[in-house]
Amino acid sequence: MRTVVATRYVTPLREGGSLPGLVEADDDGLYVLKFRGAGQGPKALIAEVVCGELARGLGLPVPELVLAELDPALGRAEPDPEIQELIEASGGLNVGVDFLPGALGFDERAARDLDPALAADILWFDALVMNVDRTPRNPNLLVWHRKLWLIDHGAAIYVQHAWRDPAAEGRRAFPAIRDHVLLGVAGDVAEADARLAPRLDRGALDAAAAAVPDAWLDGAARSDYADFLEARLAEPRTFATEAEDARRSR
Repeated sequence: MRTVVATRYVTPLREGGSLPGLVEADDDGLYVLKFRGAGQGPKALIAEVVCGELARGLGLPVPELVLAELDPALGRAEPDPEIQELIEASGGLNVGVDFLPGALGFDERAARDLDPALAADILWFDALVMNVDRTPRNPNLLVWHRKLWLIDHGAAIYVQHAWRDPAAEGRRAFPAIRDHVLLGVAGDVAEADARLAPRLDRGALDAAAAAVPDAWLDGAARSDYADFLEARLAEPRTFATEAEDARRSR
């Protein structure tokens, strides 16, 4: 992942509960900044990075992620005290998501146009990383230049907030897959499993975890995340079966 330096805080994006903000960086790019000082703290950023790197490696459409260095002084001109406090609490490295100007939200028309194989791949991926935040109420999918994009993975791998044995947590069921927004349009998840699972060996899992900055770990180990994902990917992959059963029962 590239590292950029945030040079200007542009505006808050109040659609998200964690109050992400639009920033300009020293590469002249605009990024949606996910703050380490927000409610779920650095663990949400870890999930963003690990899931984003895995998705990118699988060829799924995710906007570029960067590590964004933030100077707390950028918040001094912000009139909202809540935003000021958030920026001041988020000095150092944060996550920046490439801004997609003019992107549209996912709707029924986009669902009709979606390739069933891609929908199945997304369903499989979200079951793998235990993403509870891809529902009809909050799909976290955008359409930009007639292409679907996956965003916001901070709520995935939610078991990290209390785990003691990541490998054991990796063998847990994931009943929330039954609420997934793409169940009605996805193709065969077993076929998605055959396409995607072979691409995620231990090396790929370690590489995704390696992108996490030391400052976010707070006593955790990068290997915890690779162990968790490796356990989920071990055969038989019950998460894939759960996703296919949910799709068929739709």
